[in-house]
Amino acid sequence: MKSVREITAEIAGFSTLQEIENCNYKEDSRKGVKDALGKQRRRIEKEQMLLGKYEEMRRYERELEPDCSCIAGVDEAGRGPIAGEVVAAAVILPEGFLLPGLDDSKKLSAKKREAFRDIIMREAHVGTGIADAGEIDDLNIYAASRLAMQRAVENLAVGPDHLLVDAMTIGAGVDETAIIKGDANSVSIAAASVIAKTTRDRMMAEYDRLYPGYHFSGNKGYGTKDHLAGLENFGVTPIHRRTFEPVKSLILKH
Repeated sequence: MKSVREITAEIAGFSTLQEIENCNYKEDSRKGVKDALGKQRRRIEKEQMLLGKYEEMRRYERELEPDCSCIAGVDEAGRGPIAGEVVAAAVILPEGFLLPGLDDSKKLSAKKREAFRDIIMREAHVGTGIADAGEIDDLNIYAASRLAMQRAVENLAVGPDHLLVDAMTIGAGVDETAIIKGDANSVSIAAASVIAKTTRDRMMAEYDRLYPGYHFSGNKGYGTKDHLAGLENFGVTPIHRRTFEPVKSLILKH
């Protein structure tokens, strides 16, 4: 009789539920074998669920693919903070690209975002664009977000023939489709969401080194208690958005 260790190793190689259903180990009464079968079943079911969701999130791309060869997803990160740039990304995924689990970056852990970022940067065409705090103050956050998105599209090495954009149109001179909650409904926009979010997070980590006392690595520029304490103690930095509260009131007070 095979040992539990040998059987567990064999079960770990199963890739379909059918293999589990057809194996001879279902009648094995040993706890280690039963646990191994249950664990592998759950792993396969999760993989199938993620793959199904990924295929569902490709529906906008599939509708365009007969006529479009380069579809770029476009998204931004950083509308809400009171400090830092708004960062946008445009991503053209290659034919056959498959990344189950890809989703709106806000739904992913930091570790998963970074892992997905590495894959996307390696395999896809990526362009990024920013609008800084001064441009946000001059234009307003909506217009600055559009500007950052336009710059991201312009920075693509390959020109897209259609854009899928999260919840807005950007007027970049390319046919475009606005998708509500696009980062959760389009794999291309989800990929752009991951790139925009991780790029901005890295920038805020660098600002944390340049401007200690505001805790930018942790709050990413949002108005947390520690960030507001930094504003009171050290004042406004060049990356703060001066038209955003409470920065605006703090400037007037001083």
